[in-house]
Amino acid sequence: MLKKSMCIALVIAPITQSMAEVPIESASTQPGNVATTLQLEDIFSLEYASNLEINNKGDEVYFVRNYMDILTDKKLGNIWKVDSKQNLTPVTNGLHSDYSPTLSPDNSKLAYISTASGSAQIHMRWLDTGVNGQMSHFSHAPSNLSWSPDGKSLAFTRFVNSKPKSVVTLPGKPANAKWAKPAVYIDDMYYRFDGAGMTKAGNSQIFVMSAEGGAARQLTHAPYDHNGPLSWTHDGQQIIYASNTRADSELEWTDTNIYSVNISSLETTELTTRKGPDKHPIVSPNGKMIAYLGADQHYKNYENTQLYVMNIDGSDKRSLTADFDRSVNSIQWADNSKAVYMSYHDKGETYVAYKPLTGKQRIVAKNLGGLAFGRPYTGSEFDVATNGTIAFTYSDPQRPADISISKKGRTTQLTHLNSDALDHKTLGTVEELNVKSSFDDRDIQAWVVYPPNYQAEKAAGKKFPLILEIHGGPVTNYGPHFSAEIQLMAAQGYVVVYANPRGSDSYGKEFAQTIYNNYPSQDYDDLMSVVDGVIAKEPIDPQALFVTGGSGGGVLTAWIVGHTDRFKAAVVAKPVINWFSFSLTTDIYTFVIKNWFDKMPWEDSEHYMKLSPISYVGNVTTPTMLLTGEADKRTPIAETEQFYQALKLQDVDTAMVRIPDAPHGIYKRPSNLMSKVAHILWWFEKYQQPSETK
Repeated sequence: MLKKSMCIALVIAPITQSMAEVPIESASTQPGNVATTLQLEDIFSLEYASNLEINNKGDEVYFVRNYMDILTDKKLGNIWKVDSKQNLTPVTNGLHSDYSPTLSPDNSKLAYISTASGSAQIHMRWLDTGVNGQMSHFSHAPSNLSWSPDGKSLAFTRFVNSKPKSVVTLPGKPANAKWAKPAVYIDDMYYRFDGAGMTKAGNSQIFVMSAEGGAARQLTHAPYDHNGPLSWTHDGQQIIYASNTRADSELEWTDTNIYSVNISSLETTELTTRKGPDKHPIVSPNGKMIAYLGADQHYKNYENTQLYVMNIDGSDKRSLTADFDRSVNSIQWADNSKAVYMSYHDKGETYVAYKPLTGKQRIVAKNLGGLAFGRPYTGSEFDVATNGTIAFTYSDPQRPADISISKKGRTTQLTHLNSDALDHKTLGTVEELNVKSSFDDRDIQAWVVYPPNYQAEKAAGKKFPLILEIHGGPVTNYGPHFSAEIQLMAAQGYVVVYANPRGSDSYGKEFAQTIYNNYPSQDYDDLMSVVDGVIAKEPIDPQALFVTGGSGGGVLTAWIVGHTDRFKAAVVAKPVINWFSFSLTTDIYTFVIKNWFDKMPWEDSEHYMKLSPISYVGNVTTPTMLLTGEADKRTPIAETEQFYQALKLQDVDTAMVRIPDAPHGIYKRPSNLMSKVAHILWWFEKYQQPSETK
């Protein structure tokens, strides 16, 4: 399910002949140079850990070791194991994409998903013998693997086709005639999704199969999706899951509830009924309770996701975090069934807390993160062993995610996946910055990344160019985490600042909801205050200020150039430019309109346009590049084209970079991430004046 944010974020290279003549060159590509700072091509050397699974004893962690394949230009991953003594062992061969490792209850087998056969299928590894075997031959990829308590069965979800809709049949076609492709009839509310293209007729259903192989049995058949984690009851007779069964589910697509399905009779039982997203159910080890995540639906841009528990039959529902002004991200029961481990974001960082069913919570792991890779978002994962040892993806501002464990208050980092790629590099240091917003004196948190050799150059009297980099969402958050994009910018001599303006999460519900029906607005003031805070603290060249951001950050970048001429140049990536047109063309249009605005666009067009950067294009004098993927369905490229053409009509220096075949997540192909950063740096370099000295 999509988080209550848009993560709004465009490029095709080269954009002009002059650009091709002035490439961004890495030091390592020039004869006689050995690069000591991060270079564009280093993207293909980086790795990160994800999909972790700790064994019962807490002394071995299975995880996916993600890497960038330079020949296929894809992110791939294979499964590795690391033990408490930091011994690393490959589990799969690394020739394919292997993911979702899931240990059997007795830890004797590891189920996982692999593309070794050419498509994603369930595979099994018998850990005592090291034998691997393919267990499925499905037409659609399985997901959400879940072992039965006795280890004899696997439950999972996968897509099942239904008959496509067709209202006409053309008569008279001769045998072997080559006519045009038939028309596609659409009457669904959601008919396309970013990164997936046009949707197919059908739904995600729940299946169960023997762990010894054989045919899979379909448990659910109703015409709605059964997505998300699956959890077995203690007796192995039922599977607990979340689904949206509303007749108007396309209009209320976040309104999921918790259900159980009986494996023998296929009877389903509704366990929750409230309006709002109830999801991620997990049965307690003693089989008596279900923990789950949920929130009431108030049609706002943000609500705190709370941790709930209920009895196995759905009775006695109660929130354990009603007084905790943060969202809970993921949960896992303690082995004693008396507490739940939960992760949450707080001020740009991620923690795991031990939350008893009665009593106060306590933090048991911190410094989680490292999964975002491209930009410094707070993505992370954790798992808990039977003995309480916590495995998690460890966040270091200068490294992507590694594996760490926390046991009895002591944290040990088990992997150092990027030592070979980064130990000989000098990266930008990251420091926290806190300022007061010029609008209302609200506290705004930010982080400054300094270029390598900053202190020496500062001592020599250099003034530095500054890049303001703005996060997407808009209800997401940045933190002190590794970012390849920002480190590449710092490596070119820029001081880079990023912040969490109002509307960001991890600061409580009120802070996030300040931008409801009011975005962009005073978040602009927050960001300008952050820029002023850096200038007051560091030797920044006021004539060399630059701004960029993607998705929601693209919205704010376009808004900024329409409200100030302080910046020498800007790069607007995958933006919303016109809220009226965007809200009726994005792939998540019902969610955006119902949760971000008070009224339909035609009912309040003046308000929609007041918040649209296109309304202020007449003020723009800043040279502005636009950058978007041509396959972006989240913030369609027509948004970019509107601003580009408007700037051309205004005779503002502008360029449009279109990335072929790229969806909203441009970074998913490593070369596209490289291209994005290279275009941004080239555009800024074009407008950078020589730095002055004191």
